[in-house]
Amino acid sequence: MWLEKLETPALILDLDIFEENMKTMKEFLGPAGLALRPHYKSHKCTDIAHRQIAAGAKGITCAKLGEAEDLANSGIEDILIANQVVQPSKIARVAYLAGCCHLTVCVDNADNVYALEKAASIQGSTIYCLVEFEVGMNRCGVDTFKKFYELAELISKCPHLVFEGIQAYAGHLSHETDYERRKSEVGEIEQRIAELRGYVEKRGLHVKEVSGVSTGTVEFRKGGSVYTEIQAGSYIFMDAAYNSLNLHFKNALFVLTTVISTNTNLIVADAGKKSVSVDQATPVFKEFPQLPVDMSEEHSTVSVKEHSIVLGNKLMLIPGHCCTTMNLHSHLYLVRNGRVEDKIPVTSRGKSL
Repeated sequence: MWLEKLETPALILDLDIFEENMKTMKEFLGPAGLALRPHYKSHKCTDIAHRQIAAGAKGITCAKLGEAEDLANSGIEDILIANQVVQPSKIARVAYLAGCCHLTVCVDNADNVYALEKAASIQGSTIYCLVEFEVGMNRCGVDTFKKFYELAELISKCPHLVFEGIQAYAGHLSHETDYERRKSEVGEIEQRIAELRGYVEKRGLHVKEVSGVSTGTVEFRKGGSVYTEIQAGSYIFMDAAYNSLNLHFKNALFVLTTVISTNTNLIVADAGKKSVSVDQATPVFKEFPQLPVDMSEEHSTVSVKEHSIVLGNKLMLIPGHCCTTMNLHSHLYLVRNGRVEDKIPVTSRGKSL
């Protein structure tokens, strides 16, 4: 099927650009000796997760237990839930899932460690743990070396848990538009985490993994980095928010729209906030990248002087935020050279548990 025959709004992935973005990431990480554990929250498609594994990713990162279950059920064998799981019902599910794959979770609380150990002992499974360290996001994580070591030591004494290392995700710098500030603060965090690793290993615990890093900061990771694996997600798609950082990745994800109304200076298309998210930036039309777009629930409107667009023309919206846009759609069209090659489900759409 030709792209222009699709009914709209339709979520589109340009396969050539997608594959180029994966190659670019591999070229970043290869010389630095870093492993890629891409974040599932950016696409929520098990099909794409398997493509990333085939392209060299060591495993997959996700945000939610429900996402991890979808990944495991699709055959992904190495999964990190980059979050704390604390509800008793969910901890029981974690313990069961840990018997099905190599499952890692993040922790920052001793009571959570005890609960994970108890559940894993019942299931006879092993849960791998990263202790999260607070690096400036003011979200999760312990905030001193002493607290970190005490949790790591506790985990190491639990028969059904394994201390794997450090979770250190500086998401607050992902979209920092000041390049020098982004680079400088990333360097400061790197040094801090190196000191933490030294503190822990001096006291007899081995830090196998240091996990974190986003699409916006991956270019600063060189050989000798304290990090061992990268959790970037948006690099495969890109979006209007990340475009402002002038990164080395290109836009591969679009929402195809149809022009439903037009006059001399106005173009109205049939995709609004229910089809394209606006939480990080306003979407822009690929055809008019410098022009602001007005978004309502069902419409996107752009003012263009003396245009040649007519009713029924197709236009491409670059999402403001790729991750939350994916969660608005039930399927994704894979397109190459203007032709649809496949239609795949957004497997974990709505999986917030």
